[in-house]
Amino acid sequence: MSDFVLRPSFTCTCGHTHTATVEDVLIGKGVVSRLPEVLARYGARRVFVLSDHNTDRVAGERVCALIRDAGLTAVSFAFRESPKPSEEYVGSAVEHYDYGCNAIVTVGSGVLCDIGKILSALTGHPHIVVATAPSCDAYAAATSSMERDGLKASLTTRAPHVLIGDTEILKTAPDRMLQAGLGDMLAKYVSICEWRIGHIITGEYYCPVIADMIRKALSKCVAHGAGLMRREDEAVAAVFEGLVIGGVAMAYAGVSRPASGAEHYISHVWDMRALQFGTPADLHGIQCGIGTLLCARAYEQVKAMKPDREKALAYAAAFDYEDWKRQLRSFVGGGAEAMIAMEAKERKYDPTLHKERLERIIDRWDEICKVIGEELPSAAEIEAILDAVGAPKRAESIGIDSALVPMTFRCTKDIRDKYVLSRLCWDLGVLEEIRF
Repeated sequence: MSDFVLRPSFTCTCGHTHTATVEDVLIGKGVVSRLPEVLARYGARRVFVLSDHNTDRVAGERVCALIRDAGLTAVSFAFRESPKPSEEYVGSAVEHYDYGCNAIVTVGSGVLCDIGKILSALTGHPHIVVATAPSCDAYAAATSSMERDGLKASLTTRAPHVLIGDTEILKTAPDRMLQAGLGDMLAKYVSICEWRIGHIITGEYYCPVIADMIRKALSKCVAHGAGLMRREDEAVAAVFEGLVIGGVAMAYAGVSRPASGAEHYISHVWDMRALQFGTPADLHGIQCGIGTLLCARAYEQVKAMKPDREKALAYAAAFDYEDWKRQLRSFVGGGAEAMIAMEAKERKYDPTLHKERLERIIDRWDEICKVIGEELPSAAEIEAILDAVGAPKRAESIGIDSALVPMTFRCTKDIRDKYVLSRLCWDLGVLEEIRF
């Protein structure tokens, strides 16, 4: 069903050699039946099967049966509830791990997959993921998103060796997880747009081959979007394939540029606030879908502007970074300290560096606007795609006060060291003028 062929390593026309962190990907109807041959490939004898109370029922019991029918030993551990990305649940998995095992099979998505990656990194044993939902693009990542010491952190772990996306399993996922998968894919409109804009303004590395991989996967997802909530095999496969390609593209590029931008940072800010203050938050892909719509609206406003050198320079000169640090600490809590520490190294608010960027923006404004027009659908088109699957479109629909959206957007320029929409707005001196 899937026409995606993983290229473990290749030399690209961009001049780089791209290497994937995942060794194999199986997508299609009934592909979970190939699990024994995959385990045989890695010499598995005793297999630790990680799941939770939901995924064990959906596919865990079948996975254990396949392992035992192949003459191997299956040692299973299922969390009694859906695990959270915290030290408590990681510790529980470590304590229940059978160290006589020489392979790990995770049956699940998201947090379960991230915990499986940690076990694989700790033990050095091969890790196969039987996915239960096409909900996020982290499957193929060599990192695990976890809370550590009360803060959200991206831990360096290792990517699964093999990903198995059986559409018969994937299509049983709850509506919200299907919507989240499409939301995470829609985010790629913004990520590719910003990767190109960052290349223009800062000269950062950009690979058109990787970008085109993402565009094709995204186009396929959108084309099949109407069939997603009907749980059509082709639609479910398209979204899962797209999410895997997103993760592989990040591995190829060596950076997260191909798959995340300002829309992801909106989600990160909401997650940080939820962690620090107990405020509402939703699935990452749901938040990314809303963030993509917010960014599309903002980009429409930016594209209609004409850069004003004097206005931008005056805005930067009046910027009070000490006051901004106070606002950051108030809005996101303890996570602000990492953002502030990053600025000490990056110096994006330095007047000289700002002036250099501003001149490039002014000189190449027509090119920047052309990129926006080429890469981004209109906000109305994004809204229609979300409507087609019944996905949330507004912050209020997931319990977040819409009055917090402008400040959320302003914080995104400090989340990571990537040039994103909010940085462009700051450089232009129009950050507070954007309306959502």
